[in-house]
Amino acid sequence: MKKIFVIDWILIPLFILSAYTGIELHIAGHGSNHEIWHNWAVFHVVMSFLFFIVGIFHVTTHWGWYKGLINNGIGRKSKITLTLSVVFVFVVATGIILLCIDGANSNIGLWHYKTGILIGVISIGHILKRIPILRKSLKK
Repeated sequence: MKKIFVIDWILIPLFILSAYTGIELHIAGHGSNHEIWHNWAVFHVVMSFLFFIVGIFHVTTHWGWYKGLINNGIGRKSKITLTLSVVFVFVVATGIILLCIDGANSNIGLWHYKTGILIGVISIGHILKRIPILRKSLKK
């Protein structure tokens, strides 16, 4: 199997775990048990960090697509993927701010949560569109 498909397949469970732990973290934030919130926060940070690292590999394997945007302009089909990329950068930036500066229960935290939901929805569409290609990669 080509490296590009291995990376894509690894991203799927990491995406699911990052999204799931983020939602659980948000839910735990409304509770009164700090230990439960803390455990979800740690799990979310670890899963999201792994997702980020593999995401970097994903972008580098698709670097030709990004260069094509510069050379050929934004096509109709590339608008969703470009939106996904921009929102991903925003989610990562707000996540880093939460870890390093602002912390939980802040406006940045709410932005991170809302854009995290947005990126989740866009990512599901991104994945579903590519399922036939990913399935074929398993047969090679």
